[in-house]
Parts: sequence; structure tokens; C-alpha cells
Amino acid sequence: MSAILEAWNIAYRAGGRMLIEGIDLSVERGTVTIIVGPNGAGKSTLLRVLCGELAPATGEVLLNGAPLHRIPAWRLAHTRAVMPQASELGFPFSAFEVAHLGVEGIGRGLSRGDRQRIAASALDQADVAHLARRNYQTLSGGERQRVHFARVLAQLEAGRTVETRQVLFLDEPIASLDLRHQLALLNKAKCLAREGLTIIAVLHDLQLAADIADSLVLVQAGRLVARGNAGTVLSPGRLLDVFGVSLIPPSLPPSPWTLASSN
Repeated sequence: MSAILEAWNIAYRAGGRMLIEGIDLSVERGTVTIIVGPNGAGKSTLLRVLCGELAPATGEVLLNGAPLHRIPAWRLAHTRAVMPQASELGFPFSAFEVAHLGVEGIGRGLSRGDRQRIAASALDQADVAHLARRNYQTLSGGERQRVHFARVLAQLEAGRTVETRQVLFLDEPIASLDLRHQLALLNKAKCLAREGLTIIAVLHDLQLAADIADSLVLVQAGRLVARGNAGTVLSPGRLLDVFGVSLIPPSLPPSPWTLASSN
């Protein structure tokens, strides 16, 4: 494996204070890295700096060996996709049209029909193909989240015609989903990683994070506290120090929730 994303001494300041500071990170291609930590720890800020949405106050992020801020916008759109916590649309688009936004201007050598097939396939993978003609604004929060998951899947599929070393950033992607769709989305992410896609996500659920992650990144007060496998990162002492409560670490091997998702 080779590092696809590297961050060196990154920090980000807003409102007169540092939200993250002194973070070094290296992410291998084809792995699932989950960022965890208490509320206000800087998880989403870290993700937004890593994906290029925010420019670091200090330090540098490298994507495929190139400084992130120097990568042209068109190439970045082929290399990484971002699914935020929530996305609002002020236009009466159908679910299909929202998914199709992911392929607009993305890809090389794709016909109109190719792009439509990619969008339709992405909706099917996200289990929202039956909502394709529905007005996005009439969908529930969970349905909207799955439509946006389809959008980023479509973007990556089209982008793969230009760049094969890709990263998918997910910020609390399961927050609005029921249990079945939580497991389905995370299992899909894991399958994509096995095929070579790199996943970097923020999750609050420590059990699910431990089950899916190849590597956990634990942050507290804007700093990286620990990095590694679940058994190492989520030790009882560290859980007490970081979350302020005495917890039993997530079960290893995988919990019944993960096993149930494969039935």
C-alpha cells in the first residue's frame, strides 16, 4: 500500500481560536479511516481541511503526492468526492437530477447516455432507485442523505475515467439513517475500499467505527490523541480520559450488528 493522503502539522483557526492544531496524518490507499472524538473535538473541521474545503492556517495536505491547494479544481473533482453532514437544495430537482449533478462536467469520453446510466446505477447502489422521479424537497432526511450518497458515488465513477486513485470523504453519513441503511451505507463504503477507493469518514458511533475502520483517528480539543486499530485506540483508560465516562470498549471481533448486516 502507498499513502494517498498526507497531512503535516496542519492547524485551522476560526473565531480567534485554533479548532485543530499540530495534526500529522498519513492515509493508505484502499483503506477506511474513521475520525472519532467527543463533540467539539474538531472532527468535521479536520475532515474539511483534509478534503480541501478549508485552507489550513499552518501545515500542508498532500493528495497523491501533490499539495492539495495546487491541484486544479477540475482534477480535484475527479480525485475526491465529499458528502457533508447535510445538504440543502433550493430547486425542485428530482432525486435522479441530484444524483446526476455528480457527473456534470466530470469524466472523459462519456456520452450523455453513459452519464445517465452512471447516475441510475448510483441511485440503485444507495437503495433510492425507487425515488428517482420524486422531488428531492419532499424526501425525508434519511432519503435525502442516501440520494447524496448516490451523487458522490456517481461523481467517483465518472471521475475514474480520469483518476483512479480517489478518496471519498464522509462527514457523519449515517446520522439521519435508520439502522438497516446505516449498515448498508457503511458496508458499501467497506466494499469500495476493497476495490481501491480510500474512505475517510467522521462517525460518532464508536461500535460501528470500530467495526468498519482499518484505522481510527481519535481527536480531542483539536489535537490527535491516538491513531491505530480499534483495540489500541479505544482502550478503557483512553475512553475515560477523552469522553469522561467509564465505557466498555467496542467488542472485538465485530459485533452482532456487523454480522447481521451481511445476512
